[in-house]
Amino acid sequence: MNAPMNPVPTLDIQGLHITLPGTARPVLDGVDLHVAAGETVALVGESGSGKTLTSRSALNLLPPGAVVDGAVRVSGQDVLTMNADQLRAVRTSTVAMIFQDPRAALNPLRRIGDFLTESVTLTRSMGQADATARATELLQAVGLDDSALHKYPGQVSGGMLQRVMIAAALMGDPVLLLADEPTTALDVTTQAEVIALLAELRERFGTGLLFVTHDLDLAAAISDRVYVMYAGRIVESGPAEVLFAQPRHPYTSALLASTPRLDAPQGRLAAIDGQPPDLRQELHGCPFAARCPLATEICDQQIPEALPAPGLPHHQAACHHTDRLEGSPVDA
Repeated sequence: MNAPMNPVPTLDIQGLHITLPGTARPVLDGVDLHVAAGETVALVGESGSGKTLTSRSALNLLPPGAVVDGAVRVSGQDVLTMNADQLRAVRTSTVAMIFQDPRAALNPLRRIGDFLTESVTLTRSMGQADATARATELLQAVGLDDSALHKYPGQVSGGMLQRVMIAAALMGDPVLLLADEPTTALDVTTQAEVIALLAELRERFGTGLLFVTHDLDLAAAISDRVYVMYAGRIVESGPAEVLFAQPRHPYTSALLASTPRLDAPQGRLAAIDGQPPDLRQELHGCPFAARCPLATEICDQQIPEALPAPGLPHHQAACHHTDRLEGSPVDA
């Protein structure tokens, strides 16, 4: 998959720090991330690494009591400094989110047609007739017919409902789509259909897509670039094809090694020993040091900076021992 030529970011996160009450360190610690127009960027990592919070920052949907520093710009405007009216405009027309569980996002007592049209009619960006026509067009774009407008959420399958969520996200012609684990509750066949649909819609509408997932195979299938997140930090980033073939951070390498594969040797699946660091404890070195087979004394004492990976253009890794991974089994 080729990255788009347009370098202007629809989403540009710079130096984002978020601290929550009761934590000893930031939940997000200096996150830098950008998504260009028409580009798909995957954000991957274990549960609790900060992926969802990063994506929600684009809508300024942050937990109560959050202390925030940094910038989150959508089409050049910082959503963290917006007032309520400006945020409402962003949330209804500029940025849209596809949530993990579609059944939790829809009111089971209201018809799907009402769900699709209410946001654009309430903001008066469309009349009811135009909104219904737009909803019908988008349902057809996601492979459904207009009969879905008259059904309730409980009358359609999970895969169909996720397609409805995608159509709803496109109702306001957003420049940025945030997809938070949108295939988690779906079977493998439906997952593939949704991934293909998102790729097609990105091409058709030129929308930037931030795809949040813990599934590396899905990330490889859909993304132009990948950010790997661990303990609230971006530990590696780069073009998807290169990053998965030549990881330059031990965490990325370990994630790939623990991914089930049909052609893998028989035996126990590789696992990452230990647990992610507790938010109630401060970190003085690399967050992955306690679980890393390459860790040395410097890893316990000094947090590594994200630096260009030798020999890999547009690729960065935050590791003191990046060079030691150049001959890793993943490269073979």
